[in-house]
Amino acid sequence: MNVFLNIFMERWLIILLDIEEDLSRLEWMGFSVGYRIIERLTREWPRFKDELDIIKFICTDFWTSLYHKQIDNLRTNHHGVYVLHDNEFCLLAKIGKSGSKQYLRESPRLLAFTCGLLRGSLANLGIVCTVKAEVSALPSCKFNVEVQRI
Repeated sequence: MNVFLNIFMERWLIILLDIEEDLSRLEWMGFSVGYRIIERLTREWPRFKDELDIIKFICTDFWTSLYHKQIDNLRTNHHGVYVLHDNEFCLLAKIGKSGSKQYLRESPRLLAFTCGLLRGSLANLGIVCTVKAEVSALPSCKFNVEVQRI
């Protein structure tokens, strides 16, 4: 997926929709795109051994195919909570200088689509989860993935 297409879709939807409605629509669009992209990426892969292997695949191959770089850091508590840390997320790199706090309030809008991408790709791989984005300083962000156990 082209990063510019991602940015264009997010900006267009933010302008057209109400604040609350646009976040859920952006997330839903990301979910459906992520669900479809992962089908193509994993078509020739053998089945994953466990949940951690799936998350590692998301951090390396999936993220590289979308943003041309891997996730910088992956942390887990081994109980279904994963934190994916990107030190220079490309969608946030364009809106503020390193350490800038000017656009922190607006950053969740820019990350809703990407949260949906992660949630959709993981859903297709059999992991039902919630994904939340957290930004403390631009252009760095963390994606918190919490697996929902049945």
